[in-house]
Amino acid sequence: MREAVSSPHAPQAVGPYSPAVRMGSLLFLSGQIPLDPATGAMVEGDIAAQTRRVMDNLGALLTAAGLSFEAVARTTVYLTDMADFPAMNAVYGTYFTAPAPARATVQVSALPKGAQVEIDLIAVDRR
Repeated sequence: MREAVSSPHAPQAVGPYSPAVRMGSLLFLSGQIPLDPATGAMVEGDIAAQTRRVMDNLGALLTAAGLSFEAVARTTVYLTDMADFPAMNAVYGTYFTAPAPARATVQVSALPKGAQVEIDLIAVDRR
């Protein structure tokens, strides 16, 4: 059975998808871009600021599901410029402890609303 998860501290879906879906012990978080959940506007700033907002949005959804970044098994990072990888990686790394989750990072030609970064993830609920 599919159960939707959302949070007032993360942006609401703007289309026919759920911000997160729980299926059994797995939690799938839709890609998050750096939207301020209070205003729905893109955050100002460089890739570090955008990555921080994305990770905070993902963290809010994990919290709404009763989980934390410790439960994350896999992420996918989408960047519009691979030159931003070191700065994104520096911020991203502060959200995880060892061992870090598995990850793929890919460069894409564009992201919604002109974002420079989007991240999705899969977490496992072992409670």
